[in-house]
Amino acid sequence: MSVLRPLRLLSARTRCPETPPLSDVACLLLAGGQGTRLQQLTAVDSKPAVPFAGSNRIVDFAMANAARSGLRRLVVATQYAPRSLHHHLRTRWGHCFDKGGLVLRDGQGDYHGTADAARKCWDLLTEGPEDLVMILSADHVYDMDYGALLAAHRASGAAVTVAVNPVPLAEARAFGVMQADGAGLIQSFAEKPERPAAMVGRPDMALASMGIYVFRRDWLRLALFEGTHPALDFGHDIIPHAVDRAEAFAWTLPAGPSGQAYWRDVGTLDALRLAQLDFVNAEPARLPFACPASDWYLGRGSVAMPGAVVPHSARLTATLVAPGAQVPPGLVTGDDAAEDARWFTRTPGGTVLITQAMLDRRAAYAGIRRSVTPPSIPRRGLHA
Repeated sequence: MSVLRPLRLLSARTRCPETPPLSDVACLLLAGGQGTRLQQLTAVDSKPAVPFAGSNRIVDFAMANAARSGLRRLVVATQYAPRSLHHHLRTRWGHCFDKGGLVLRDGQGDYHGTADAARKCWDLLTEGPEDLVMILSADHVYDMDYGALLAAHRASGAAVTVAVNPVPLAEARAFGVMQADGAGLIQSFAEKPERPAAMVGRPDMALASMGIYVFRRDWLRLALFEGTHPALDFGHDIIPHAVDRAEAFAWTLPAGPSGQAYWRDVGTLDALRLAQLDFVNAEPARLPFACPASDWYLGRGSVAMPGAVVPHSARLTATLVAPGAQVPPGLVTGDDAAEDARWFTRTPGGTVLITQAMLDRRAAYAGIRRSVTPPSIPRRGLHA
């Protein structure tokens, strides 16, 4: 993966920029997902709360985009393990919105899909005079000016505008995939298809939904509340309905400062690790992280999360060290796939995840072996 120049994150010490407010636009940030493909990293935290490049969290990208775009009111729908996420959003981002403008609504298990979350937060999305509703995703790493998306939606007159980005066809099964004509009208849409449709003229690429939408409020209200079987999900229900009625348009994410659009799905351990590597060589003037790369990047494609301790004698390759994990001296990963998988989580893509529970299990086994090995027999230790 080539190194790009990702967006500038706002830190807790950074004053939010003076941009024209979009305070009349109702905006819902969907931040309730568990992210099961991140395995042990989401055992006690939701996917948006997973650490990313030091003290940042995945949700910070959507929040930085919202603050820089001038949004002054944001409803955040949370559900799975929301406590740490709520604390982080209030302390790091609360000052970027109007007083009372950052509203956190915990579904407490009552949201049964993304569209269902919007329906159950509807009372918070009808307060402003603007006739638009914007839906954002909290679990991607991306750079976007939401003002440009809103302007494109108004110009098109569409019922719904879907933010999209080209992805390699081989990776497209993880996304909602569509085809659009030259004017942007979406002609077909399939959520996580087994055989994704290629883009016209680009047979190796597919047009993927970013999970970011702008709706006419009256249209969305009817889609959410009318009918005998209420829609539960945007990707499976709402967007296909709009496409069938020829009322959905695509808006392609434009290039950023790097000359390329920047959007990464970090839903797997491999994707989470590789996306962070994009930020290792980011220009400090453009990316004032709360923690410099020297504090979280271990080299050899490995990343340490907050609270992790990794001694200099450890040699970790393509490894994620989970928050709070205390790596023992001399630990080696990345040389022996079978040995990695014996003690840790190792993906088919080669990423190794180390948690404290895994290290404890490994240490306990090593201790048992030492206690039962006769002194006259040479000991074969593990990597310790």
